[in-house]
Amino acid sequence: MRLRIVGCEVLARPLYLAAARSPHIIDLTLLRQGLHDRPGGLRDRLQAEIEATSPTEHDAIGLAYGLCGGATSGLVASTTPVVLPRAHDCITLFLGSRERYASEFIDHPGTYWYAQDFMERGEEGSFVGMGAESDEVRQRTYEGYVEKYGRDNADYLMETLGEWRRHYDRAVYVDLGVGDGSAVERRAQSEAAERGWAFDRLPGDMVLVKRLVDGDWADDFLVLRPGERAVQAWDEGVVRAEAIEAP
Repeated sequence: MRLRIVGCEVLARPLYLAAARSPHIIDLTLLRQGLHDRPGGLRDRLQAEIEATSPTEHDAIGLAYGLCGGATSGLVASTTPVVLPRAHDCITLFLGSRERYASEFIDHPGTYWYAQDFMERGEEGSFVGMGAESDEVRQRTYEGYVEKYGRDNADYLMETLGEWRRHYDRAVYVDLGVGDGSAVERRAQSEAAERGWAFDRLPGDMVLVKRLVDGDWADDFLVLRPGERAVQAWDEGVVRAEAIEAP
């Protein structure tokens, strides 16, 4: 197969490595990491990349993105299949599974996440961790809770979630073992010390990135066929496909 992979630059090194080792022909496009701050804008950019992918040149387009605050919800496969990981955000892709992501979230909810490409390519002096939510993301999450649980319950959930977000107490550097990340790890550790947080270093797992690039899309990926739209699932599947109704 010939695949087009479009990914966030926070996954630059893993994507380059996976593409080099893939049995398929890979054309890789990286988008700047700051786009996730405005999910609506990121969605428009990703849809434009999908529309620019021709079925005569590529068998599918894979997106190395999580749901990212709803940015991938609403994407439409036009003429080429679109492959999305079943992941809430890039942290799942760094950790290698939804189960591991959920375990970390439950055991250590106030965690701020760092990784090599994220820190190397971020703006100097910025302090926005991987998976951190913008106002637009929070509003979209709130609207989803209102639709599913009602306004009173949605207000309670947002208040409860906001408590741990206001009280970070742990910083984690995720090491995928791709390149020498010692300098950025020391920087993450220093920032944690300045803020009085505990610091941990966790081994990452490239399995989801590798499977995306290798075309191994069972279970942990959603494959949109032409004429289907990605929709946030609000369950363990994260995203689901729905058919686009004919006009």
